[in-house]
Amino acid sequence: MRSRLRLLLFLTLSSAPALCAAHAAGAPGPLVARIDVTRTARPVSRYEYGMFIENLGQLVYRSLWSEMLDDRKFYFPIHPRRAMRPAKPVSGFARVFLLRKWRPVGASAAVTMDRRHPFVGAHSPRVALAGETPRGIRQSGIALVAGKRYTGYIYLRGTPGAQVRVTLRWGAGAAAKRSVSVGPLGARYRRFAFSFTAGAASTHAEFEVTGTGSGSYHIGTVSLMPADNIEGFRRDTIDLLRRLHSGFWRLPGGNFVSDFNWYASIGNRDRRAPYLDHAWNAVQSNDVGLDEFMTLCRLLGVAPYVTVNAGFGDAHSAAAEVRYLNGPVTTRLGALRARNGHPRPYNVKFWNIGNEPYGPWELGHTSLQDYIWKNNEFARAMRRADPSIVLLASGAMPDEMTIEGIARQLGYKSDQIGLCSAADWTCAYLKHAWGYFNGITEHWYARAGMRFDLARARAGVRIDHMEPGYVPAHQSVLQWVRAPSDRVRLKAEEWRAYERRFPAMQRKGIFMSMDEYAYTGAPADLKLALAYAMVFNEMLRHTDFLRMAAFTMGVSTIDYTRTAAVLNTTGLLFKLYRDHFGPGLLPVPVGGNSPQPRPHQQLVPGIRPQSAGSPTYPLDVEAALSPHRTHLVVAVVNATDTVRPLMLRVHGAGLAAGGRCWEMTGPRLSAANRVGHRPEVHVRARGVEDARGALQVPPISIDIYRFRLTRVAP
Repeated sequence: MRSRLRLLLFLTLSSAPALCAAHAAGAPGPLVARIDVTRTARPVSRYEYGMFIENLGQLVYRSLWSEMLDDRKFYFPIHPRRAMRPAKPVSGFARVFLLRKWRPVGASAAVTMDRRHPFVGAHSPRVALAGETPRGIRQSGIALVAGKRYTGYIYLRGTPGAQVRVTLRWGAGAAAKRSVSVGPLGARYRRFAFSFTAGAASTHAEFEVTGTGSGSYHIGTVSLMPADNIEGFRRDTIDLLRRLHSGFWRLPGGNFVSDFNWYASIGNRDRRAPYLDHAWNAVQSNDVGLDEFMTLCRLLGVAPYVTVNAGFGDAHSAAAEVRYLNGPVTTRLGALRARNGHPRPYNVKFWNIGNEPYGPWELGHTSLQDYIWKNNEFARAMRRADPSIVLLASGAMPDEMTIEGIARQLGYKSDQIGLCSAADWTCAYLKHAWGYFNGITEHWYARAGMRFDLARARAGVRIDHMEPGYVPAHQSVLQWVRAPSDRVRLKAEEWRAYERRFPAMQRKGIFMSMDEYAYTGAPADLKLALAYAMVFNEMLRHTDFLRMAAFTMGVSTIDYTRTAAVLNTTGLLFKLYRDHFGPGLLPVPVGGNSPQPRPHQQLVPGIRPQSAGSPTYPLDVEAALSPHRTHLVVAVVNATDTVRPLMLRVHGAGLAAGGRCWEMTGPRLSAANRVGHRPEVHVRARGVEDARGALQVPPISIDIYRFRLTRVAP
């Protein structure tokens, strides 16, 4: 990811500024889309709708992992509540970093942290007993579903006179709790299992470990999960995300990966020490490690795409990671993986060397010259470990270096940040790392309600904590919706320019992976879905080199609480395109009679400004043939508030009379799908009587049409 402040904008559910409702009319008369089915591009890749995730604060643990107890390995010492500040309600981005704390039960002084013989990490709780008065620890703020079964376990040791109970409480009174006795205890830690069935729903339930009797007891680790978890993951979110058929997930980072020690993330979860992640200044329980991420990909039915630590990491460790994940059991690291319960190699194909190494926010950031040397060293070591892997270098084109203000920090003026300038990381790979990569990654983030102004950036104008150059945008809805797709188009134009300069890129099949992208600062609603649909259309126009894309974040496709989840409008859009404009389709050119408005500024010297979208303004149209060329698929985005007639004129084939349409829309731009509310946005299938007349494209809608072709040209 990029700077912490940028991601805050992405995760906080803030509404975009009020926008002008006016819409440009487009061409006079009916809009015409001219589709040439005699010219096909490379098929849509199964990796076109991929996802990105990283251990950012508690993001993975809140959305995907089913553990209900925070700090279950006791990274923090246990303090009495009166010594802490009163709890305050939190929402939005803060929830990603919030950790519920353990508090003493009974005398506060009875709970101490034993540093001499910890079970895991730096210390473990020791509880001194005092007869029949319960003493122990409690965690509050747990969410329960009535009638649902929860299972867990605890590691304990203690003196013979200690009697310990675990309790789940969902309300006041003796009837609103369940307790289970565990023991007997001895001098060595033992694992004790327990289970509960919640008698009522609660969002502030409490879990307790208490003891009576004489002597003392030590707590090693403790765990509580819904009994229906799938290998430790939440069943509800896994079931939803599996429906997206995303192709691949890029993991484990992100900024996080530059401080990630994969060696410490494998083996028995209870024996993995928690630690402070310095990239995000957040405590990680270390429960979701390398093997768990591979399990996640298996459960989702996607390919893992692993980013190695090229920040504080080294080439030897990266190569060892390849051997651990891909090596046979006859090798040392393959045998270690087998001992950890995973005898079959994961056969990870795609590997990314580092994350955003060009960014000064990245741990281990170096100069471009030094990083090229590092990239090549990593590539050599990793390919020795497994020659079959596909390596991707972490690039940054001039648009990224300009918009993120990095080139300016390095002292370059705006007219010096052209293609293959000293600030162009992507071109540096093409010049100095040839043979050490199969593809190059690009990242982009657009900000809702803001626009980048090159003149303001040159003058150093800054708003709040944003990079210089961002100013409030006074946009129509249509301008707001199409803004992020312009970044895709600009990157495509830059890539084409590289191909002209380095013809071997096409001969050797060097491809681009859009490893991170998002429209930040806007809620997941129909308006945002319209914007992402235009992003999809633009990416699908460049399948000859844009072969992979990973959306930030994978879990941003769902709306979830601690106990429930639904596909939000972004997730619904991904499913719509993956189901009906998916792998194997052959994109074809789309012309028209209404060009898109041109951009107002030239961000990259030597790259002529081009707008995203098809020449069917204000509609955006993308088309493709089915793999056997028997059907035509047409995706149409209408971000205006009126019905738009659209004529299809097909060159090289005829259209049969009838067709099918899958339509995503809702009653208003702010319509959304959220947990606990009736869904407002739907995808509905309908018939199309005659495609040879004008299609009546509904307002604020995304429509994917499918028509049978006749008289197909060879």
